[in-house]
Amino acid sequence: MTLKRQDTLGSELVAALEGAWEAIRREHPDLPRAVLITGSGSLGTRRGVRLGHFAASRWQAGERGLLAEIFIGGEGLARGAGPVLATLLHEAAHALAHERGINDTSRQGRYHNRRFKALAEAVGLRVDHHPTLGWSPTSLPDDTATRYATIIAALEQALIAHREGERGDPQAATPRQGNLEPCVCACGRRIRIAPSVLALGPVNCGVCEQPFLPSTPSGG
Repeated sequence: MTLKRQDTLGSELVAALEGAWEAIRREHPDLPRAVLITGSGSLGTRRGVRLGHFAASRWQAGERGLLAEIFIGGEGLARGAGPVLATLLHEAAHALAHERGINDTSRQGRYHNRRFKALAEAVGLRVDHHPTLGWSPTSLPDDTATRYATIIAALEQALIAHREGERGDPQAATPRQGNLEPCVCACGRRIRIAPSVLALGPVNCGVCEQPFLPSTPSGG
């Protein structure tokens, strides 16, 4: 039986993420081998979406031993190839911190310190400061996008679907003020956003051009 592309969509998505991770490892050989997975990034209707995470020694792979886990939230795939690559590089910075014995976060992993900033810049990311999450907001500068142009093109071919965000009770389509998520951007402006809106993708500040993020983190 010949499988149509929609029958293999999940495996194509994961294969593209695996290819991107291996390309990053070629640039940074001390990065660990990892199992790439995707799925729901929902943290609940009032907490937004997790874009990614790194977890060390999470998968037992027989003779290959323990492998790390790199998770990419399915909702975040809607952002496109460049931002998805930026998330992979963000998790690569966490992976390097683990491999080198560097403590790069605090507050149960929410606050990203200057050691994380240095590692994130080393893997090619732009890093901005968030008033409650530290040096957590990361983005892909042009020179890094150029270096990974082939990988970005491969991701663009594979990212033809994304997971829909959690919509909650359809009868509660108009949220009360108390149900809005308090969010802060890199320059400190504060707004409240409906969780269902936040789950659909980034809402960027017009001043610093960085996303408004909830006080509870949505990324790794």
